[in-house]
Amino acid sequence: MKRDLMELFDQCTRNATDEELTALESLLLGFHKKQTGQNSSYIGGLLHMERHITEDECILTVPLSKIVNNPLGILHGGITATIIDSAMGTLAASLLPEGFGAVTTQLNIHYLAVGKGEYVTCRATIDHKGTKSMVLSADVLRSDGRKIAQATGSFFIIEKKNVNN
Repeated sequence: MKRDLMELFDQCTRNATDEELTALESLLLGFHKKQTGQNSSYIGGLLHMERHITEDECILTVPLSKIVNNPLGILHGGITATIIDSAMGTLAASLLPEGFGAVTTQLNIHYLAVGKGEYVTCRATIDHKGTKSMVLSADVLRSDGRKIAQATGSFFIIEKKNVNN
């Protein structure tokens, strides 16, 4: 396995451009962040998410780079959705007692402007917390302060022991 991976790495880097090497470096640094516990998930590490959680909000900041761009050179809508879902899910999970988690059941996103600049910040807040479900809201702003997306999400509250059943 390691040998195959090293061969692939050599193939990818042998004739890589500076731009491609920068992208690969970013991916490897993100992997390392997960590996060393700086991020709790691979996606958080790969996107270099920085998070701040309080009792009523979660703020995620993600630097923008070519890795997260679509072919038009702007932030990919799927990455925006991932950032929103991550912020909402993190907040939802932080509000639950030990042994419980939250899973997304619905995510509604309105894209309002293109994602560009140095970074985007997503601020998620809780709208409703019941015994079996939650509803959250989120706004995504780019580094110049312009709102690029607003969203709502619904989450089921589940016992973690039932995840593999």
